Amino acid sequence: MIRRLAIKEEIKKAADAAEEASNSRAFEIAARSGFAVSGILHVLIGLIALQLAFGNSGEADVSGAIAQLASQPFGPLLLWVCFAACAALALWQLTNAIFGHRRQTNPKLTKRLSEAGQGIVFAGLALTIMSFAVGQAKNSRESTSDGTATLMQAPFGVVLLVAVGAGIMIAGVVFAVRGFTRSFKKDLVLSSRQGFRTFQIVVGTVGYIAKGIALLLVGLLVVIATVSARPEQSTGLDGSLKALKEQPYGPYLLVAVAVGLIAYGLFLMVKAKTMRA
Repeated sequence: MIRRLAIKEEIKKAADAAEEASNSRAFEIAARSGFAVSGILHVLIGLIALQLAFGNSGEADVSGAIAQLASQPFGPLLLWVCFAACAALALWQLTNAIFGHRRQTNPKLTKRLSEAGQGIVFAGLALTIMSFAVGQAKNSRESTSDGTATLMQAPFGVVLLVAVGAGIMIAGVVFAVRGFTRSFKKDLVLSSRQGFRTFQIVVGTVGYIAKGIALLLVGLLVVIATVSARPEQSTGLDGSLKALKEQPYGPYLLVAVAVGLIAYGLFLMVKAKTMRA
């Protein structure tokens, strides 16, 4: 009994230390900069997508955007800074999900799950950036196809892949709904200056809708590739945008999505500064 109480006390001390660290101003600033890094990557993806719409080549996904950063002066140093920011944001989100609501009488499960999900996403982004920094980056389009093919051979792999594709499509719907309803505003401290306040709302609205469309396309390709047993069709965001271009009025649609992704990137940069604590 005494040993059990001692263990519980040690766990409480560890939780208090983790919560105190996550609430430190320096750590919060480092974590918020992770949103800015994600914003820069989305802007780069949007610019690459614009190039695709006008007939140029490029890889319009996270790997393509990171490669663009790596090619800049002091690229390796820039990548390590971006890695640190995304890793800090991942840790911040996961810490908040686990310890951040202990003093609330009835913390919302959806908020905890959202923070945990964002933590996992940014942890994955940090690892992707690190793979470029250490020179072990892989083509994300080929990796997605290979991963799909591997899962299709596993027990219940087809069911899992369809579930993953459906989950990505649902996430796309959620993003689009947040854009149309402007519910993202509750996450921000809206500026008292009318011009900047309008900018916050416009880039958020356009960005969330475009991000939702992009996720819908990615999820749809995963489902189609799985159902048709053609894993090479599961090509991630880059393949989805290139497939969009091949549709009727495709270049115009691609330009619209590209502009929206740029807007979402700008929104994330604004969020880094004005996110509600």
